[in-house]
Amino acid sequence: MQEPQPPELAGGSPRKTLGLGGAALVVSASVLASRLLGLLRETLLAALLGVTAESDVYRYAFLIPDLINYLLAGGFLSITLIPLLARRVEAGDNSGLWADFGTVFRFVGVAIVGITAVMMVLAEPLARLLFPALDAADLAAVVRLTRIVLPAQVFFVTGSLFMAAQYVQRRFLYPALAPVVYNLGIIGGGLFGAALGEPTPDAFIWGALAGAAIGSLGLQWWGAHQAGLRWVRTKTAVLSEYFALALPLMVGQSVAVLDEQFPRLFGPVVGTGAATSLSLARMLNMLAVGMIAQAAAVASYPFLARLAAGPRAEEVDTVTIRSLRTTVAVALFASALFWAAGGPLVRIAYQWGAFNEAASEVVARLLSIFALSIPAWGIHQIIARWFYAHRRMWLPVLIGTGATVVAIPATLMAADRWGAEGVAAASTAVMWGYTVAMAVAWFMGSDQRRSSLLDALARGVVPAVASGVAGRWVAQQLAFDSIGMALLTAAMTATVVVVVYGALARLFRFAEANPSEWRRKTLDPA
Repeated sequence: MQEPQPPELAGGSPRKTLGLGGAALVVSASVLASRLLGLLRETLLAALLGVTAESDVYRYAFLIPDLINYLLAGGFLSITLIPLLARRVEAGDNSGLWADFGTVFRFVGVAIVGITAVMMVLAEPLARLLFPALDAADLAAVVRLTRIVLPAQVFFVTGSLFMAAQYVQRRFLYPALAPVVYNLGIIGGGLFGAALGEPTPDAFIWGALAGAAIGSLGLQWWGAHQAGLRWVRTKTAVLSEYFALALPLMVGQSVAVLDEQFPRLFGPVVGTGAATSLSLARMLNMLAVGMIAQAAAVASYPFLARLAAGPRAEEVDTVTIRSLRTTVAVALFASALFWAAGGPLVRIAYQWGAFNEAASEVVARLLSIFALSIPAWGIHQIIARWFYAHRRMWLPVLIGTGATVVAIPATLMAADRWGAEGVAAASTAVMWGYTVAMAVAWFMGSDQRRSSLLDALARGVVPAVASGVAGRWVAQQLAFDSIGMALLTAAMTATVVVVVYGALARLFRFAEANPSEWRRKTLDPA
């Protein structure tokens, strides 16, 4: 659907903005490209490094930088800034827009540079604390690689602020390119290192740093410049309001944010190669999650923030419900498909070079568990944006933090008892618990919200289960010990899932699962 276009901001060149349908298409295309490149990155890592202690070390090197990002709410900086900038955009206050942006940027930029410098010094004791089971050689490698990649956090954090300035003006192209360039950097680094000699994690790490510098900072500065960026020296009172919104995200930690770190945190409990196997399975699962949940949430949020900040606040529910029902329809289908076709998909994606058949079987089992979480990811990401658009940060953060408190001991016990499959199962169960809690909070005071979401689930669950079972039966009848047979099995399984899901969705009158209806609701004006 297309939102009415906002008036042009004063100054600069004319702004090219997108409606929600166009934004969804741009973001979906970028997420697809990014996830496919991420999959190629993981395939290259698996082929060159295998499922080994060396490949685990590569993944461990990202843990400290990522935790710093999460503790500083780095992933939420644009989410926090967008509602504040939206007020200026709605009021047509161009000078105030860039004054607020500059005030926040200067403080956050200085803070992240200082914190990164401190973490460079503390990398070794932190690594000892987080990875007590590693031997001295592996620990030294983790510290060395961590210090190389730590500066990427400066690029991510400052780049996210430049993204916010673009999102609030409905500009999505340059932010959409950031993860694409980042993945290309890692891939290019790995290939360059392999061409020079024996493959090592170092080349991939240097590629990650270069990709972050170019995609997350350089391109985003240029995108903000194209959107009219002006460095206004005037300080405004926005900083206190900004931190009032960011504080809940800093002191609380959502299980949805930390879930990516669980393979690295709990992999050592299971044994060598577990972190890599879990990460590879999760990577395939997040291919679907990114295209569905991330694309819908990123595309809809600037529109929700603008609506909530203006005279049309009552339309926030309408946009959220429409996005949510469409997301449920696609997520249930994706869950059925990835659960059914996990074996051949893993064979196609990863079984090259040093990655053997036994490793494929392990990752396929993990993927079948992770796939059950896809609808939960889609639902909670849309609902969270509804809260953020209304500047209600505390409630989703408290729910997410509570889920994290449960997740850590639950995952530890599951890992100890059932190994890597226990980690995957705990992740999926906690994600659903978190999503249910978020949905209950969202339902409060609105029968329409509750009935719309429950109706979508009721109409879609049976088609998803039936199509998944039918597709998995087909996959089990065929061997996929060669790439050709794996491609054939995946195609046949997907065909069965599409046919069964589509037929039953029509039977259950699940309109959003109908492709023509989905296109109409997504692209037509509201």
